[in-house]
Amino acid sequence: MSVRVRVLAVLGVAVVLAVVATLYIQGAAARTPSSDGAAAAAGPVTLDAAPVLLTVTDRHVATVSTSDPSGPRTVSGVECVRAYAAGGTGICLQPATPWTYRMVVLDRTLTPVRSADIPGLPNRARVSASGRLVAWTTFVGGDSYNSGGFSTRTGILDTRDGTMVASLEEFTASRDGVVVKAADRNFWGVTFAADDNTFYATMSTGGHRYLMKGDLAARSLHTVADNVECPSLSPDGTRIAFKHAIDGDPTRGWRLSVLDLGTLAVTPLAETASVDDQPAWLSGDTIGYTLRQGDGRPDVWSVPASGGGAPRLLVPGAESPAALDGVTARTNG
Repeated sequence: MSVRVRVLAVLGVAVVLAVVATLYIQGAAARTPSSDGAAAAAGPVTLDAAPVLLTVTDRHVATVSTSDPSGPRTVSGVECVRAYAAGGTGICLQPATPWTYRMVVLDRTLTPVRSADIPGLPNRARVSASGRLVAWTTFVGGDSYNSGGFSTRTGILDTRDGTMVASLEEFTASRDGVVVKAADRNFWGVTFAADDNTFYATMSTGGHRYLMKGDLAARSLHTVADNVECPSLSPDGTRIAFKHAIDGDPTRGWRLSVLDLGTLAVTPLAETASVDDQPAWLSGDTIGYTLRQGDGRPDVWSVPASGGGAPRLLVPGAESPAALDGVTARTNG
């Protein structure tokens, strides 16, 4: 490939990134809680409140009662494109400038305690149950192996000792016992186990997407199953909720499903719409996720993890759901 072609390709990706960011920002600015019929009031939001559902509403961290999720919500002044919280720790992916973003760690009162610039457009965010580990994924452009489109960058931060993994591409990844060295390795969608060392993520290479089990201390990952994207580990650590590309082809959409880690059996869930989101366990038997309307407006829905029942609209005009149980697992620092 000539230098001219490479330069044009990188410029093309930059233009696409700018357009996508602009459309997202304009769309988000047009979304307000009141426009979706839900009463909202500005007020303090804490991560150890009574059992609530945390969301991003109108690009701000908000909470709503789990007993009345479609009812009144409290909207904080903390702006986030993506957010998540657990164990008294929050992660917020927010604009730093009109075209750049940063990852911010929040304490129980949503006060920033640590931050880092991140490349590309925010896509996924997660916190371990203890609140110790946070992870984020962004879309980036211009990588040599993917100069005509997007790739992802996924990082992990230990909020206790400050250790940061800037990209999971630094780790050793193996498939069926063979180390994967392909330049097109891509990782996204981290979810943590209770030991604050084991984690799961998606790896894409050679046109396939795999569920990877990772070891932070060993800086390694290995394959568990094929065609698993955006995993979310159940509270008991036995199941993975994820989006399953129909017939292995993401262009045909995704079906929310649950993988049993013991048997590797897959159960499709009752939501039949294509869901491009990392699901979240709202309880041991309920999955939450974001589903966008035709005009791009997000809503938070839930569906039973058993494969039965039916989807239920939980929080209109919101996204990035995280169930908070009112217990702060630890103190940051």
